[in-house]
Amino acid sequence: MQPTIKTIVTLMSATTLLAGCTDTPETGNPLLTEWNTPYGVPPFEQIRLEDYRPAIERLIVDGRRAINDITTNTDSATFDNTIVALEFAQQPLDRVLNVFYNLNSAETSDSMQALAMELSPMLTDFSNDIMLNERLFERVKSVYDQAVANDFHGLVTEQRTLLTDTYEGFVRSGANLTPEQKEEYRALTGELSQQTLRFEQNVLAATNDFQLQLTDTADLAGLPESVRESAAAEAQAAGKEGWLFTLHAPSYVPFMTYSERRDLREKMYRAYNSRAFGGEHDNCPVLVRISNLRLQLANLLGYKTYADYALVDRMAGSVDRVNALLDELLIKTKPCADKEVAGIQAYAAKEGLQGPLMPWDWSYYTEKYKAATYDLDDEMTRPYFQLERVQEAMFMLAGKLYGLSFKENPAIPVYHPDVHPFEVYDTDPATGDSSLQAILYIDYFPRAGKQGGAWMTSFRQSYVDPESGEQVIPVVSLVCNFTKPTGNRPSLLSFNEVTTIFHEFGHGLHGMIGRGSYPSQTGTNVRRDFVELPSQIMENWVSEKEFLDLWAAHYQSGEKMPAEMIDKIVATKRYLAAYSCVRQLQFGISDMAWHSITTPLDTLCDVAAFERAATRRTQVLPVVNGTCFAPSFSHIFGGGYAAGYYSYKWAEVLEADAFALFKQNGIFDPATARSFREHILTPGGSQHPMILFKQFAGHEPSVEPLLEKMGVSTR
Repeated sequence: MQPTIKTIVTLMSATTLLAGCTDTPETGNPLLTEWNTPYGVPPFEQIRLEDYRPAIERLIVDGRRAINDITTNTDSATFDNTIVALEFAQQPLDRVLNVFYNLNSAETSDSMQALAMELSPMLTDFSNDIMLNERLFERVKSVYDQAVANDFHGLVTEQRTLLTDTYEGFVRSGANLTPEQKEEYRALTGELSQQTLRFEQNVLAATNDFQLQLTDTADLAGLPESVRESAAAEAQAAGKEGWLFTLHAPSYVPFMTYSERRDLREKMYRAYNSRAFGGEHDNCPVLVRISNLRLQLANLLGYKTYADYALVDRMAGSVDRVNALLDELLIKTKPCADKEVAGIQAYAAKEGLQGPLMPWDWSYYTEKYKAATYDLDDEMTRPYFQLERVQEAMFMLAGKLYGLSFKENPAIPVYHPDVHPFEVYDTDPATGDSSLQAILYIDYFPRAGKQGGAWMTSFRQSYVDPESGEQVIPVVSLVCNFTKPTGNRPSLLSFNEVTTIFHEFGHGLHGMIGRGSYPSQTGTNVRRDFVELPSQIMENWVSEKEFLDLWAAHYQSGEKMPAEMIDKIVATKRYLAAYSCVRQLQFGISDMAWHSITTPLDTLCDVAAFERAATRRTQVLPVVNGTCFAPSFSHIFGGGYAAGYYSYKWAEVLEADAFALFKQNGIFDPATARSFREHILTPGGSQHPMILFKQFAGHEPSVEPLLEKMGVSTR
């Protein structure tokens, strides 16, 4: 599963006001005072868990007053007194919720997760009270109808988009429903917010529950010294003897890649791929309920399936178009993927494997095959990918392409000692003058209170302050789970980890460079299937010889990565590309299946059987009984990718087409980079993404560059 952006989807709502709210801020609550911190970032050291609930309760009261001011305004509804006023009505609440939900993903606890469950219905009800407010919708509709009648005359592009998005947002949130239907809508969204939170919590708990403790060195056969050191450090931190392996990526991935103990690889595989599939943290009834609730919600709003409902607001636009893309890519890549798997099976048999190649054999033999065929593996490249140098390279690339520079500032408050805060400056190419562009946090290493994977998020979006008229800079965060440094060596990344941080940094650039008047339209606030373009395009530079030559050096000797090694990295770009594509298509097809149901699933639905039926045509390795990926598929059941996981492949089509221009003009070409910044990164969601893409590329996207990139024949 590829790393993904992590969005804070705030379903703000509450039917009743809670006792204890007053007209004055609670004394000493840092969430309710001005943040006198560098650049107005959250005062993390001052915030206590018990501060959140009273602050959120108070800000809901204030939010209600702001909405009431809009609806009781005796002046005719206008863009400024209704649409803009509504855009900023919840800004103080959003400020606090961004802190709470970001930390609930990156630095959570049992108490914080319990609080999230308590807050969820309150916030969902409050959101519904806004979106189902008839008087408010009347004013929004009045402004919208007038604008349509006048062909949006007098409104600039971002104003037109904000008005349209606001009106359509109300409609998609039930504004046109009858009173009885609105009550049903409230109940559905309220339960959905609870169930998605529960899903995420179960995945984290199931991931943390499993540990493989080894005390015999014979059990470590095949594991590189760096992996052993990390496992020893993990065991020491847990107060245990020997070596400790977990289901977190920095531990799980290298174990599956290098361990010669097939029985232990199988044990790890089964544990990882059965997370929350039965047992104490069973997500099967949770995901079935989520699927049924989403279907009910879609039906209530007039759609046949949840996918139909969700895709109206996506770049793809329809279920048929998404399925056509997935089918086209599967038809063209599956035969190649089957050949790749057959090649690895043959190689494994020569190496002594008896019987079929099983999923727990895949990483082990593909790495051995790569080493034998290309004389290259992760352990050979790791010494050249010291985390600090990778970070320098990332920043250097942002400087070359977009004129950005980064300065670490330890005076900026952080939420954990592992977090690094940076000031980000933008240099005007014409004058050479620099100005502060953003604040960036980077959080690299795993810990018990952090969700798995990697993501980008924001503590604050960029916008123009409606009172001062000044541009407010964004506060962006990159959160990863990379190999920790040990007492003997620094953090040395695998090539995949390097690709991951560049991916998330691409999202970060989108958030840092994005500019506009309204926070709901800046940065990564774009259509779900467009948001991965800025991230996925950044992955391309990692395997470009011209770029690697500038920075990849051995962490001990300082010698540059040998030219032969770089050539091998470039040569392996297409290694197992078809298999990887089919694997992603499997996730996308599964997602569409769960969200294309037209009748509710039985509460005792066999989740594994449903999954296998949906993804049978994507299967390239044997199915393993007792495993199922849906119960830990957080992207669609806990995050914001429901009926949207296809967007990774959709965005790959976009990025392959877009990067072809960089390849044509030069990977550091200033004019191409300037155009990408101007047409893709800066506008955010202020304009339809197809318009933005065509402004940059000069044409609509085609799948051909992606197929060519993978080495798949289109004939």
